[in-house]
Amino acid sequence: MSAGTSSNAPAAADPSAPAGHRGPSTPTPTAVRSRRRLPGAGTLARLALLAVGIVAAVLPFVWMLRTAIGPSQTALALDSNPIPSRVQFDSFDQAWHAGDLGPALLTGVGVSLAILALQLATAVPAAYAFACMRFRGRTALFAVVLATLLVPAQVTAVPNYVTISALGFADTRVGLVLPFMTHAGMIFMLRQYMSTIPAAVLDAARMDGLGTWRTLRSIIMPLAAPAIASVSVFSFLLSYNEYLWPLLVARSPGIATPPLALARLMTDSSSVIPDFAELAAAALIISLPSLAVFVVAQRRLAAGITGTGAGA
Repeated sequence: MSAGTSSNAPAAADPSAPAGHRGPSTPTPTAVRSRRRLPGAGTLARLALLAVGIVAAVLPFVWMLRTAIGPSQTALALDSNPIPSRVQFDSFDQAWHAGDLGPALLTGVGVSLAILALQLATAVPAAYAFACMRFRGRTALFAVVLATLLVPAQVTAVPNYVTISALGFADTRVGLVLPFMTHAGMIFMLRQYMSTIPAAVLDAARMDGLGTWRTLRSIIMPLAAPAIASVSVFSFLLSYNEYLWPLLVARSPGIATPPLALARLMTDSSSVIPDFAELAAAALIISLPSLAVFVVAQRRLAAGITGTGAGA
């Protein structure tokens, strides 16, 4: 072959080069690694914003912990050190007994679980009907359900209180649960998730002779498990942290929920300035159930928010 037609052929190895020697045109693995692109300006900017967001989200909890384990009232000083001069845990014992947090935690968890059970019992069948069944007026009825999300909770608080009082459930745990038997937001989220389940799955269930309730129990609910877990976490957290309704209904200290117990701990203080170490310790104690629920269900929560149904 002529030299003009062999310009693209690889150069022959130098016979005088020592064995194992790489030519100047052959990059070594170290050189390849050194050529990897560094993060761009956009990536660095996103990482910086993410770091700022994490610090902004975590800093209140870190300072609350520092206030709880530090000497009383030292967190209010302008020159206070992020690391307390000495660590003490007396504020936790004081908060537990002064705020009567044991019964409050039991009431809060029990009421939240009861609300969750009732909301799942009503929202799952409603979402299934809106997503998988065809009936007259379905769109209009679903629009009415969504419209209830626009009504603030403060607007319905007084009518609900009058109704609960007339039924004789005021100042009872039943009265804390009944107004929250269902939630339009839960119906909407479950309906959106169930709408992604292919119609072929429902057709196969009907061909196998499955009825409506058995299809819901055996097929729809297992497929929608991530969404059900997600709305369950949101429901528990909203119910556990509810303050306005327990403030109206729970007049007896024995049925106070954790937010109400924390508020009473602050208002019942005999001093002009409350003990912030004690308040911070109480806030940490009552936040433990919420933290535990989130840690246990975080995978399901992420799957329910970012995932889709069986059609994905």
